[in-house]
Formats: sequence, C-alpha cells, structure tokens
Amino acid sequence: MSLDSIDRRILTLLQEDATLSLAVISEQVNLSQSPCWKRIKRLEEAGVIRSKVALLDAEKLGVAFTAYVQITTSDHSEEWYLNFCRTVSEFKEVMEFYRMAGEYDYLLKVQVSDMKDFDRFYKRLVNSVCGLNNVTSTFAMEAIKYTTAISV
Repeated sequence: MSLDSIDRRILTLLQEDATLSLAVISEQVNLSQSPCWKRIKRLEEAGVIRSKVALLDAEKLGVAFTAYVQITTSDHSEEWYLNFCRTVSEFKEVMEFYRMAGEYDYLLKVQVSDMKDFDRFYKRLVNSVCGLNNVTSTFAMEAIKYTTAISV
C-alpha cells in the first residue's frame, strides 16, 4: 500500500495517542474531518492499522519481571510446530513469540511478577511440550527503550 505524507502523519499521531479525536487529527494533518476519516478507514481496511489498544504499565500491575526464553528443538515437523505454537500461545505470560533463524529456533518474551513466578511458568512450559532440546532464559535488568511505534 502506498502511503503519502498525510497518511504517515495520521499513523504517527495515532501511534502516539489512539484516543485523539477526529477533529484533533484533522487539524494536525490540515484536512477537513470527512477526508481524514476516510483515510483512517482506508488504513484500517487495508490492515495498516490493526487495532487500537491501551498500553498498560507492567510495573504498576506487578508484572515488571521480563524474561526472554530461547528454545531449540530437533523436531521440525508440521504437527510438532502446530502443537507447539498452540500450546505456547495459550500461556498468558507470553507477550511475544517468534520463530527464529540462527542459533535458536524460537524466542519468547515473558512478563511475570518475579523469579518465582517465572520458575512456575518455566516448569509449566517444559512439562507442556515434548521435543525441546534446549531452553535458555535471560532476564532484563532495565528497560532502556520501549516503544510500540513503528517509524513511518
């Protein structure tokens, strides 16, 4: 999809604050409300805007312990992969889940309250899935940069 400078500005504004009114967005991009609304709808229909969400503060909610779990397996069958994806996706602690190229096969970002909570998660994970060769975890000590905004 081709985006012009107005589309890009709309996307930037919505990434900064998805609660902005149409009037404010229209004013910021120098369009009247109707054409601005049509652009936003077009971006939504094209899937460029996937959803509008509230970003929560993990520390204030008591789940600021972030772990990255690297997993390797020797089973790369379709059946194993589908089962693994389904199982891991059901863990509410898993915030992000990627199939990787390189040293390990999968990477999970896990958000929990503390090391004990992570240990409970880890035990449930390794007992839920057969065929894991190696499960290695690293822990974030400090969030230096965190953003959900994509550069447009």
